[in-house]
Amino acid sequence: MSINKSYAVFGLGRYGRAVVRELLDNGADVLAVDRDGRIVDELVGEIPICKCADVTEAGVIKQLGISNIDIVIISMAKNFEASVMTTMLCKEAGVKKVIVKCSNEEHCKILKKIGADEVVFPEYDSGIRLAKNILSSGFIDIADISENISVLELDIKPDWVGKTLRELELRKKYNINVMAFKENGKIDIAVNPDTVIKPDMKMIVMANQKEINSIK
Repeated sequence: MSINKSYAVFGLGRYGRAVVRELLDNGADVLAVDRDGRIVDELVGEIPICKCADVTEAGVIKQLGISNIDIVIISMAKNFEASVMTTMLCKEAGVKKVIVKCSNEEHCKILKKIGADEVVFPEYDSGIRLAKNILSSGFIDIADISENISVLELDIKPDWVGKTLRELELRKKYNINVMAFKENGKIDIAVNPDTVIKPDMKMIVMANQKEINSIK
């Protein structure tokens, strides 16, 4: 898990709070910011670093030290102009990855064009899922089956390349059930245990969240 990275969440509505809480629950350091002082006052006892600031101002971005943050999540979909301005300021400050919540497809397209590295739609559950994804190394959470079991899109680890599923023994070692292979955007559900793993492949798997995080 990438808890050694630094995170900032701008906008502490329901979605933003879900992201912050999931990151904090996993031991990450998070800077949480909202321009509404009442919201900040409400959360300051729960979130260790919670500030009231207008992140659409370049001076504020500099004062907050955003240039030293690895990943910024902008959760202000109701204020599109603020999302655009903050995205541009974060990229100008040198933030490596800016993820922006948007309210419709047109806004998502615009945000991508002006620098957003990733865009997401505003749902509470996806806020939790987003936090899990950015904390995790090499997988995308597709769907939760139960509290502990998820369907995941898993990157191929370098030491898996050239080996077969039979040789890797993923089910035995990690309790991972491989459901399909994904290659060149196409999904093949006919999983053959003797298929040789290629570096550009991905696996669609069903696994326990805790166990998948243990893969190095």
